[in-house]
Order: sequence, then C-alpha cells, then structure tokens
Amino acid sequence: MTEFSDTVLWAGRGRQKRLRIHAWVMLLFALAAILFQAYAPLYLSVLSYIELPLLLTVYLAMTGRSQVAGIFMGAGIGLAQDALSHDPLGVLGIVKTLTGYAAASLGVRLDTDNFLIRFGLGFLFFVCHEVLHWVLRRALLGEAVSIGILSTFLAGVVNGALAVLLFHLLDKLRENG
Repeated sequence: MTEFSDTVLWAGRGRQKRLRIHAWVMLLFALAAILFQAYAPLYLSVLSYIELPLLLTVYLAMTGRSQVAGIFMGAGIGLAQDALSHDPLGVLGIVKTLTGYAAASLGVRLDTDNFLIRFGLGFLFFVCHEVLHWVLRRALLGEAVSIGILSTFLAGVVNGALAVLLFHLLDKLRENG
C-alpha cells in the first residue's frame, strides 16, 4: 500500500485520545433530525430528499466505533422515524439498524476526519439506505414501489455534501463538550 492509503485506512487506529459527545446532545440532535424529517417536507417538498436521521446515525455510529452501539442507535432513530412517518413500523428501523452496524464497522477502519471520505460515506450510505428501503418495501410488504435512479443519485450528492457540513458541526460540539 502507499503512504497515503495507509494514512487514510489506519489513521484512526493510532489515536490515543477519543473525544466523546454528551448523551443529551446526542438525544437533542436525534430528536431534531427526526422532527425535521417528519415535518419539514410538509412545508417544502424538496426537503424530503434530505435524510438527517440517516446522517446522524452514520456519524454517531462511526464516532462511537462500536457495532453494538451503532445497531442500537440506528434502531432507535429508525423506529422513532417510523413512528412519525407513513411507512409501516419497523421498515426504517431495519434499514437504520443495518446502516448503524455498517457505519460503525467502517468507522473502525477508515480515517473519517477526511472531508472526501465523509462526502463519499454520506453519498454511499444514502444510496444504500434508499435501495435497502426499496427492497424491504417490495420484498417484505409486497408493495409496488419504484426507485428513481437519477433522483436517488442527486439526493445522494446533496446528502453527501450535507454530511460534510453536519459532521464538521458535530465535531465542533464534541471538541467543546
């Protein structure tokens, strides 16, 4: 491997100091993200493409670096989002649980402080979230839903850019908290 890839892949491993986020800050942001996801698209429909609960799940799972914690954070955020959405209870819970596990697994392996990696992870997790949501609705519920490939791709780019900004903001809260 090259020196750059060694730094990108293993820089998180050598850190001695891990900054933690307070539980009340985590709960406040989770509640705000879920309420935003539930009510903002009612006033401006284009905001339905922004998936703040997903991005928060990814951030918290990656910084916690524990697959079990990532599972529980994803399940909690997903079930709370299900409770306020039109989806059947549990669909987003399953999707966010799998996302939390995958994000925590990658958080151990990648240097997640790099903004290009953060953009890529935001994009990748959004696209995977949408595909998994589509598969679950078709396979488990038997619904005839379609997936818009272009709109999913464009929304993934927007969510990737938003991930960079949101992760930076949350990093600042961790440093000052």
